[in-house]
Amino acid sequence: MTDTQNVTLPTIAMLGAGSMGRAILSGLLAPGVTVQGGIRVTNRSAARAAELSGTAGVTAYATETKADANRLAVDGAEIVIVAVKPAMVPDLLREIGASLTPGAVVVSVAAGVTTATFESLLPQTVTVVRSMPNTPAVVGKAVTGISGGNRTRPDDLALVRTLFETVGEVVEVPESQLDALGTISGSGPAYVFFLIEQLTAAAVAKGFTPEQAATLVNGTFLGASELLVSSGEDPAELRRRVTSPGGTTERAIAVLADADLASLFTRATDAALARSRELAAS
Repeated sequence: MTDTQNVTLPTIAMLGAGSMGRAILSGLLAPGVTVQGGIRVTNRSAARAAELSGTAGVTAYATETKADANRLAVDGAEIVIVAVKPAMVPDLLREIGASLTPGAVVVSVAAGVTTATFESLLPQTVTVVRSMPNTPAVVGKAVTGISGGNRTRPDDLALVRTLFETVGEVVEVPESQLDALGTISGSGPAYVFFLIEQLTAAAVAKGFTPEQAATLVNGTFLGASELLVSSGEDPAELRRRVTSPGGTTERAIAVLADADLASLFTRATDAALARSRELAAS
């Protein structure tokens, strides 16, 4: 992860200020991150744009009150982040194409839209990087997958890596693996939250109050995750250390093993991948 006490990025335009766009914006506004030329943000809502306009270093435009907002935002920007809904991408690219600065790097945060689609709708003078961050970007703990297109240069990928390292870790993969990555890290927070829900329900069923159950379960997940990261150990090894032979944990793990969680997670991620491909084809 980049040291965010010493990061300098060129002028950025962010088209779309939904939850993910705002999460990325929070990293770009972190102490120690300098965006030369500032950040231009567009959003459909004038009210949302007004909220962002009060942020130092950010110029916000609303498309509902300024028809050329997107073109104005990308003019002169060296990084253009496309963070609108996937269905809106083709029309947006056609709109901004002529206004893009030659050499600009267009970064897609739109799930399921390929770099080939972007390249077919944009000038040859710009390059495209597709990305897939996840929601922990909001707290600077994202895992973001990035993939370059046919025209992408190593320097472009390095620049986009630096951008996303302001909100967490970055993994570079071939685009053919990006949808699969999404079923792991992209959807992964939901899997973790689901497990927390179920363990919390089990705690309440054993007589703990919801508040006590939340403290027990949330604290355990947080502590286990931090132990995993700080120790550098394999999770299987850490599990073995907690699981005393003949003890209570061993008995519980046996029940979980009988449920064949490995197969269950394979089926779940396969289902997510199939749906991702359906959406890409629609």
